[in-house]
Amino acid sequence: MEIIQEKVNDVAIVEIKGRLDVTTASDLEQVFTKLLSENQNKVLVECRELEYISSAGLRVLLNAAKQYNKVSGQIMLAGLSQNVKQVFEISGFTSIFPIYATRDEALKAF
Repeated sequence: MEIIQEKVNDVAIVEIKGRLDVTTASDLEQVFTKLLSENQNKVLVECRELEYISSAGLRVLLNAAKQYNKVSGQIMLAGLSQNVKQVFEISGFTSIFPIYATRDEALKAF
């Protein structure tokens, strides 16, 4: 998995490429922890090149959402493939995260 970070205005963009599973989930967790410590409370997770997400990856996202809710922050997701979106739907995560088709749509929603 590769994680690319950038900032657009006051939104941190975290782009995930590859597989988010038990071997890579801690890397993403560290990114969220660092962003929170920097008081970055608007995060867009760009998933257009996310090929696979396991329960470990879902757990990292859920824990991050809980932490961001505590500080009135928000995590949004964009660009989910049909397979990844189906995992989010089955697990009920579509009710936890705002999900947008594109990065631009998500950025406008912040």
